[in-house]
Amino acid sequence: MSRTTSESEIRGTAPLTPAAWLSELRALLVIGVPMGLTQLVQFSVNTVDVLMIGRLGAAPLAAASLGLVIFYTTFVISFGPAMAVSPLVSHALGADRNEITDVRRSVRMGLWAAGIIFPFAVIIYLNAGRIALLLGQPPELAQLAGPYVMAVGPSLPFMVGTIVLRNYLAAIEKTRAPLIIIIGTTLLNAFLNYLLIYGNFGLPRLELAGAGIASAISQATGFCFLALYVQFERESARFQIFQNFWRPDWPRLREVLRLGWPIGMTMAFEVMLFNAAVFLMGLIGVNEVAAYQVTLNVAAIAFMMPLGLSLAGAVRVGLAAGAGDAERMRRAAVLTIGVCIAAIMVVAAPVMIAPRFIAGLYLEADDPENATVLSLVVAFLPIAAGFALFDATQVAANQCLRGLKDVRAPMIITGVSYWLIGFPLAVWLGLGTPVGAVGVWWGLLASLFVAAVLLSARLWMLVRPAAARRPVPSSVG
Repeated sequence: MSRTTSESEIRGTAPLTPAAWLSELRALLVIGVPMGLTQLVQFSVNTVDVLMIGRLGAAPLAAASLGLVIFYTTFVISFGPAMAVSPLVSHALGADRNEITDVRRSVRMGLWAAGIIFPFAVIIYLNAGRIALLLGQPPELAQLAGPYVMAVGPSLPFMVGTIVLRNYLAAIEKTRAPLIIIIGTTLLNAFLNYLLIYGNFGLPRLELAGAGIASAISQATGFCFLALYVQFERESARFQIFQNFWRPDWPRLREVLRLGWPIGMTMAFEVMLFNAAVFLMGLIGVNEVAAYQVTLNVAAIAFMMPLGLSLAGAVRVGLAAGAGDAERMRRAAVLTIGVCIAAIMVVAAPVMIAPRFIAGLYLEADDPENATVLSLVVAFLPIAAGFALFDATQVAANQCLRGLKDVRAPMIITGVSYWLIGFPLAVWLGLGTPVGAVGVWWGLLASLFVAAVLLSARLWMLVRPAAARRPVPSSVG
């Protein structure tokens, strides 16, 4: 992180010693493992909500799913600027570990971006019921979804603010506190669900609205604890992140938004792809939708650890790029992809070897009513295991590119891979051939395969030794 890097290292000609690779691997894992566990715990929050809302009945559960689609649309819009903080902070600290002002500017404007976007999100929340009706949903579901979205909506700025602070803390290698806080937030959310959904301990029974309120309170509490940690933890305190918080910094805000909108669009392309696949399965049959959701849950669980590791990889690449250390930048990129693949195979390998056992964890195998769904899950899971391999590769390459501030080319690559190649193939195989529902998964796999290849090629173009002979750019995309 010092600027005393030798000329040979900057030009990418320093020898590749095993010690250098091991040192980079340790640094990656120190940041990445807690971040991966944080992602895994955070994913469990949705699972807890689904399980507890599901006890109210099928209609509230369906309404909650509909409401979350609307809510997460606004989250995707906010997600990009929050993620833009990571490369900005990493580059600044890579260039100078004591660069306090620049780091503070980026974090402060990342939080500002969350606040600026929220009023526009409120307009969507106020019209959630009408939006659900426009999407052709039954009136009874739209009536339930509207209040739920309004209840959960206030959690948005706190969720986004938490991402901003977590990205900052990752850059200074403080990732354990966010993990502890998210565990506490998850437990608090479950307890508040118990109180507010069902009306326990004398509180009113608010049902679906109670679940939304519980989420909002939990997210706000988690953000406040994380902000206190940022303010008072010894290493973090020297950056004084909240100093002059209300002072605008329009040039840095523009840079946050410039880097952030392609990141948000990239995420939107992926989210919309998997939502569209639900509709494709619905056109084929109800059992296919159920089997798809089970399989997707397995794939999502497998994806959480690689996602956290890839976020750490973005930090490591950004620090090296900021320092002008091309060789370290290349090591970080290669190791990030390798570690993410290894992490996802821990789950993907058992899925590929024993799909029926995995399916049996979700469905009662002895129940004849589950026979069709079970057989579909068993058919889907081996494809999902291969899909997971390419998913880990593409997310690792994508995050490393973000560490280089290269965001527009990846946006185009993912858009083409998912919507011009993968989705049309899924439609054709799923609806136009005897392959049926399995074909939808083949289409998803194809989209991730193409994205993985193209994003990896893009990353190699920027970190290969020939490219490293040029000065490391401060911004590529």
